[in-house]
Amino acid sequence: MSDLRIDAMVPGLSNNAGGAAARAEELGFDGVWTPEMDNDAFLPHPVIADRTEEIQQGTRIALAFTRSPMALAYTVWDLAQYTDGRFVLGLGTQVKGHNERRFSVDWESPGPRLREVVESLRHIFDVFQGEADLEYEGEHYSFSLMTDNFNPGPIDHPDVPIYIAGVNEYNLRLAGELCDGLAMHAFNTPEYTDEVIAPTVAEGADRGERSLEDVSLSASPFVVTGETEEERERSRAEVRQRIAFYGSTRTYHDVLEHHGWTSVGEELHELSKDEKWEAMADLVTDEMIATFAIEAPPEELLTEARAVYGGIADRVVLPLDHGEAFLNE
Repeated sequence: MSDLRIDAMVPGLSNNAGGAAARAEELGFDGVWTPEMDNDAFLPHPVIADRTEEIQQGTRIALAFTRSPMALAYTVWDLAQYTDGRFVLGLGTQVKGHNERRFSVDWESPGPRLREVVESLRHIFDVFQGEADLEYEGEHYSFSLMTDNFNPGPIDHPDVPIYIAGVNEYNLRLAGELCDGLAMHAFNTPEYTDEVIAPTVAEGADRGERSLEDVSLSASPFVVTGETEEERERSRAEVRQRIAFYGSTRTYHDVLEHHGWTSVGEELHELSKDEKWEAMADLVTDEMIATFAIEAPPEELLTEARAVYGGIADRVVLPLDHGEAFLNE
């Protein structure tokens, strides 16, 4: 693993993404990421590029199946050029319910389909750069028509890094085989990263005749912090609730099982059916919080992050609102 890079999440376009990114760069963060929650993940990036000079910027994560890979390619190509090569494309699948019921898009073979998104994007980038004719044929996507009028042409920074979010074994191996990085879920632990995620990514890298060193592992752990014990207790309560929420979803139960908390996951799942959120939080012990979260006062947060994830991850996302305290240790 390389030296641990420290990143921050910044808000959407209408919530001063540019100002937040400028502050992150001033404080010495290595990168800023935009989520796709109640906002568009791509729109902030021209503003971020205008307000910063060197910091890396990317989506963490943009939804892969709600846009055609060709539409994605045009957006990313523009951003790669506009940011002078600082842009990183982070993609994720989301879950079945949100794809089908929030976005009204098909949900079929999400792992193989995500593979085709990555493959076709790379192929389209080669086409734009003048290194190939458009000819991609997959099970889920096919592209064969590109005329001069619709080809944006070559740019100075065509090698756009692609990260994917991954939880299951297929996507973890896919990150190793084809991608530049893995955006790990917050419902994760350093031990699980080291003993399960990294070896699985390495298996994929071996398939692609690559190594684990070719894939940046980006962690986004829960963080418990605050200037006072009262603030830290509020932060701890929020993390307890988030662990309970994610722990109720069977998609994430492998992490609980790895730590011997299988029965807790099942109880959380049953309680979630009746929306018993307070009872769910009561099942999350202090030991679980200590295992999932980085916990320290703001001025010690960076030291703690390095102690916990150094040698395990390549990047870690920490809260920008405490950046001045921990980056000026």
